[in-house]
Amino acid sequence: MKEPRISASTSRPARASSFDVIAFDADDTLWHTERLYVDAQQKFRQLLAGYHDPGWIEARLYQTEMHNLEHFGYGIKAFALSMIETAVELTEGRISGRDIRAIIDLAKNMLNADVELMDHVSETIPHLAARHTLMLVTKGDLLDQQRKLSGSGLADYFAHVEIVSDKNQETYTALLNRHSLLPERFLMVGNSLRSDILPVLALGAWAVFIPHPLTWAHESAEPPKPGHPRFYQLEHLDQLPDLLEQIE
Repeated sequence: MKEPRISASTSRPARASSFDVIAFDADDTLWHTERLYVDAQQKFRQLLAGYHDPGWIEARLYQTEMHNLEHFGYGIKAFALSMIETAVELTEGRISGRDIRAIIDLAKNMLNADVELMDHVSETIPHLAARHTLMLVTKGDLLDQQRKLSGSGLADYFAHVEIVSDKNQETYTALLNRHSLLPERFLMVGNSLRSDILPVLALGAWAVFIPHPLTWAHESAEPPKPGHPRFYQLEHLDQLPDLLEQIE
């Protein structure tokens, strides 16, 4: 199935660089997202507190999300459908229409939330865009990701934008081919080992991991072995320009 995407090009100042493109994840790399899910999950547990223990509710919701990935993919709308399905199952169909409406309202509030940039993003991305060709690579619902990019104020700094249904080796291979990029001249920056780091390293590209304190369990993975020549870990995005200088 063809990956949904949007793409746009603008001219960037040319400069000798080790990388033809520096790509960035969006959610929880450039702007906050996971805390919206954490807050919604807390309210969901409160909604079903009369039926089950909070830990069991959380576990069943996660199981439902994993089962539904192949049907609904990633994003807030998929999350809302999984919450509704979980609520119906855990209440044995006794959940009220009012409570279903409350779940839908949770999702709408998430979709309408203001875009809040991560620390150091507002100054670091323009700085890098003046020296490198930047790409945004994000997965999830097309409309929601487009809305967040528009609301972030960062859109003009990215020469290319790719909104994909998943991030795996197949996705990155197609992306590199589409843009005629060599893996060894491609750098990916993100907060997910599973989605942003391990797939690109497997293809021979470079990766910079910037952990986020809130990370969905599905995105967790074992990090590369110490000393990997194309893998780096930073605490904050503002450390990236110095790292690029060291690499180059």
